This record gives sequence, C-alpha cells and structure tokens, in this order.
Amino acid sequence: MKAIKDSVHGHVRLGDLAAELVDTPAFQRLRHIKQLSTVRLVYPSANHTRFEHSLGVYHLARGAIDGLGLDDDTAAHVRAAALLHDVGHGPYGHQTEGIIRRATGRDHDDIAWLLTDADREACRVLERNGLDPERVASLIAGEGGLGALVSGELDVDRMDYLVRDAHHTGVPYGTVDTGRLVNELRLAGNGASDSGSADPEDAALVLAEGNVPTAESLLVARSLMNAVVYRHHVSRVAGAMLERACERYLDRTDTDVTAFRRMADHDLLVALREEVPALGERIERRDLYKRAVWVGLADVPAGTVDAGHAEERAAEREIAEAVGIDREAVVVDVPSRPGLKESGSTVVVDGVPQRLEDASELVAGLRSAERRRWTLGVYCPAEHVDAVGEAARDVLGLRGVGART
Repeated sequence: MKAIKDSVHGHVRLGDLAAELVDTPAFQRLRHIKQLSTVRLVYPSANHTRFEHSLGVYHLARGAIDGLGLDDDTAAHVRAAALLHDVGHGPYGHQTEGIIRRATGRDHDDIAWLLTDADREACRVLERNGLDPERVASLIAGEGGLGALVSGELDVDRMDYLVRDAHHTGVPYGTVDTGRLVNELRLAGNGASDSGSADPEDAALVLAEGNVPTAESLLVARSLMNAVVYRHHVSRVAGAMLERACERYLDRTDTDVTAFRRMADHDLLVALREEVPALGERIERRDLYKRAVWVGLADVPAGTVDAGHAEERAAEREIAEAVGIDREAVVVDVPSRPGLKESGSTVVVDGVPQRLEDASELVAGLRSAERRRWTLGVYCPAEHVDAVGEAARDVLGLRGVGART
C-alpha cells in the first residue's frame, strides 16, 4: 500500500494495482492537463491537474465501495475505472472535447480505444492483475449499475471536482460533505439485498433514507460553482477562442485528431502560438476578445438557442461580412440549454426510491436560477465591439435593446 499526500483528502492510499496504473504513460500525462483549463485565467491559483483529481476520485470510490458489499473482482474493476476515468481527455480537457467528438464520435469517457489500442501498457497492467480492460472502459462510460458511481448523477468524479475546484480557486461555494455522500450510497433494485448489496447489472445507485438534504447540497454546490467559476465570462470567452484556434490549427497543419487528442496543455499552447498566432498569442497573453453581445435566454429565439456547431460558424461568417472584418475576429458562443444533471439522482424517501427532482422543492428554484444565468455571447476585438454587436443582433434575431453589456 502506497500513501500519497493530497491537498483535499489528506492521504490517498493506493493498492498495488493502482500504484502500477499511476506509473503508466496514460496516467502520468494527466500531470500536464489542468483541471480547470481556461478558468485559471480568472482564478490564478486554479492550477491543479487531472492527475491529482483522478487520485481523489479513486479515494472517494474506495470509500463508497466499502459500503456497497461488492465482491473483490467487481470492487477491483470499479477502483480501476475511478482511477482511469479521465485518461481519455484531450488537451485543455472539456474545452477541446467538442472538436474531438465531431472528428471521432467519442467523448472523453469512451476510452476503450485507449486501453486496447493506444496505450497497451495500461491494458497490460490491468490484464496482469486479472482485470478486463473492456469492463473497466464500460464502467468509465457509465454503463451498468455501478457505472453510475464513476459517471452518473451521484458519481465520485463530481464529488471530488467540486470540493477540489473550490479549494484551489479559493471560493467557498463547492463545499459538500463527501464523507456522508459516499457512506450513504446504496445499491437498490432487482437483486438488492437487505444489506444493500446487489447484482451491479440489475441495481441502481441511490442515497439511503434521510439524505434528501445531502443530495440537495451537491445540487446547490454545482449550481453556485457554475455561476461563479465554471461559467465565468472570462473563461467562456477564452474557451470559445481556444476552440476556434484548435479548429484552425487542425485545418492548417498535418496534425490528425489522434495526435491532437494526446497533446498536453503546454504542447497545444505552443502549437497555437506558432500556427494560429492571431488567436494563440492572445490566449497565451490573456489578451482576450471583448463581449459585443451578452444576452439572456428570454431575448434569444428558440432556433438560435438550439444552434449547433455549423450554425454558429455560419453566424460568425455572416456577422463578420456585415461588419467588413476577418471572420476570425468574430466568435459566437451559444451554450447548451440550461440543466442540472444531478436533479435526476435517486434518493430513498419513506422506503421508496425517488428522483431528487420529485422529492425536493429546491430543485425547481435551482433550475430557474440556471435559466436566468444562461447567456449567449458574441466576442470580438475591442475596436469592433459596437459594430459587431449591432450586426449580431440582426443576424441572430436577438430581442431587446440591452443586448450588449
């Protein structure tokens, strides 16, 4: 057993298998992928990595497994999945996930390709210890009853990143009682026993009786962190610029998406500075575009709210042409519709498993807050803000006179 000192959980104790997996290239690469990507342009101390986050997820998964009555083989697969859950991330994490998904059809949690093809060392470590790499990959993808522990509404991934991101940004909003959360998790449904054990394929992950407030705390923390950290306008601007820069980098160079998705953050930043200097140098220097439009859900037509990648890029070209500037100087940023995935988590109330949204009056208020915070952005260099704002309102069909802030 190896102990690693962690800034959030204290000592994280690694079993022999976990220690071997940590030493593989796929896991060591996570030292060079920042957890909060462009958020660190807002909060200077938010320089923690997906390496330490993955150790924290493993630590919480071990605590949860202890109370679920799993057999040794199942427990070993779940622990490995928790540790490896982020090895599929591309550079800058979620900021490049859309590009990778459009090119490959895979999200970061679809890692079967990585364990079986791209990184045979991690695969060999699993097989040498009697584990099935494909089963580990399916758990990371959230499949089966226990996949929800790694990727679901009550997953240990979310528990760790909320407390870790709050700790490193210095904000007080991500505080959740991870100890109670992992200790109160149960398996319920077909095959569940009175002790809480069950066939993982037939059971659902739930919070035990009396834990509606526990589940609500996770929901509140996520909502507040969304508002203050994850969706901060500076991070949104930088993230949108980064995505455009990456698209142009892939268009202009011989780099294929397979090589791109295995880059580290610093590799990508250097490449963007050299190949897409108009955006890459701005991102590196934090010389970001300004908001020409920043408008809420009520002032955006439904068709624009649901615009996809192609529609966003077409709008950028149309706005740039209307103003008479290079299309690379306009970025349209339409986030997905507001929602709270955690509201679908299951809690036991009066002996009956219920969705949190049905058991909690708080959910409706938080959903309303998410809708009020939703904003569409259009960004450009400072000297073009007025002209781009006017053109964007026409092209996107925005309502209201106060669209630009």
